[in-house]
Amino acid sequence: MASLLLSFLTPPPVNLSPDYEGTEYRWKFITIRPAFFQNEPYFIAGILLFIALYFWGKRVNQSRVNKWFDTHTPLLEAQFSMPIPANGLTETPTGSTSPPAVVQSSPCTRPSPSARGTISSNTSTNSDGGLMELDYKAADAVELDFTFNAPASASAVPDCVWAVIAKDEMKGIRTRRWDFTFTKTTDNPTLPPSLTVMSEFADITTSLLKPLGALDLPAVLSAPATLKYFRSLSITDQPRTRPSAPLPQSQRSKHLILELTLPPPSDAAATLPLLQAAFQLVDAIAGEGKASGMRGGLAAQLRPETKNKLKKTREEVEKQIREEAKREQREEEEEKRATAKRKAEEERLSRLSAADQKKALDREKKRAMRKSQTRMKVR
Repeated sequence: MASLLLSFLTPPPVNLSPDYEGTEYRWKFITIRPAFFQNEPYFIAGILLFIALYFWGKRVNQSRVNKWFDTHTPLLEAQFSMPIPANGLTETPTGSTSPPAVVQSSPCTRPSPSARGTISSNTSTNSDGGLMELDYKAADAVELDFTFNAPASASAVPDCVWAVIAKDEMKGIRTRRWDFTFTKTTDNPTLPPSLTVMSEFADITTSLLKPLGALDLPAVLSAPATLKYFRSLSITDQPRTRPSAPLPQSQRSKHLILELTLPPPSDAAATLPLLQAAFQLVDAIAGEGKASGMRGGLAAQLRPETKNKLKKTREEVEKQIREEAKREQREEEEEKRATAKRKAEEERLSRLSAADQKKALDREKKRAMRKSQTRMKVR
């Protein structure tokens, strides 16, 4: 049997016919006849082309990221307590020809937030309903995530979700960002038609889009030079993905997230106003800095009924998550009990004689038939 199996696995012998007149290379027991390899050169060329494209894309991507980082370094150094490294990138290996890179995290000099930024390559292809619709996007995204510290988060920063988003980013946004399910989508006359607002209540939007000292957020977002690179600006107290259980207080945090499209090196400075506005907005929300109109932070600007509704919404969501977690736990326990009962019954039957096993199986079939008939009568 082993010899028969080995005969199938053994490759056929190489035909080294003496009639071969092409080029031949010999080395010890190895013989290479290039005429026999007709498709392999194309395969090798394809692999080499892929490798070349990978390193070329990697170099181009790193050049773009470094140019953006160098352009924004003076602003970042003014906001961060730790020195910004000359090359603020750490590579993240992927199979893409333009791999993502991550900007190194540093805590902010101001007492309210700490900030971290990531630069990644995001490509998505969507096809819907069997139609010939192809939504293909390939763009390097710059994401800056500002995390509010606990003191400011507890008093000045309210529990809310709010965002300004480019409309071409809206497709599937609530699938990617669970926290946006708390909001309603509305257009705002102070913003360009290409942007939309996602907010829980109107007074949150009013407080954030009004002039705040030197910061005029609608004016910054309406500038054509920056608008084409803007993707989203969001404030959230919720995680991006739905938690399986209510988060303990120690794991909760509030964020301001700015997401941009990475500009080309020739236009790297175009996103500076957006980044500056994000720092100013962080200060305004926390009730710090020179921004006026936000004395006491964003929480002090909201109506009492809005705060009560925000609190009630979160209590209801937590209650729902808790009930779902308990239901899943009960289902798992019931499944374990049913499995244990079934295993015990199988062990009991295995100890019976063949005749007794047949009788027990017949009784089980009759019991199952009676149950099914009872269910049909009830319906």
